[in-house]
Amino acid sequence: MQFLKKTWSVIKRVIFNKYLLVLLVFGVYVTFFDQHSFLQRWESNRKLKQLEKDYNYYQDLIKKDKEELYRLQHDDKYLEKFAREHYHMKKSDEEIYIIKD
Repeated sequence: MQFLKKTWSVIKRVIFNKYLLVLLVFGVYVTFFDQHSFLQRWESNRKLKQLEKDYNYYQDLIKKDKEELYRLQHDDKYLEKFAREHYHMKKSDEEIYIIKD
């Protein structure tokens, strides 16, 4: 019985400690309710990572398009191949047949 009384008095002192209560309330406020809460920071970091992935994807796409543009401007055979494949162009003495499945 004496042990329970001592344990209860220690627990009561810890629970009703004003510094601990203030720290606990501050922690809850900062985690959930503050303008710069941890939850909003986590969401912002997730969005930032997604935007960085998108940025890298578009940089790669720009690089590929620049390479293709350079080839189209400087390689006549590639230009002819590109025109035939994408715009169905032909020479004056050729016949083109488009077969659809």
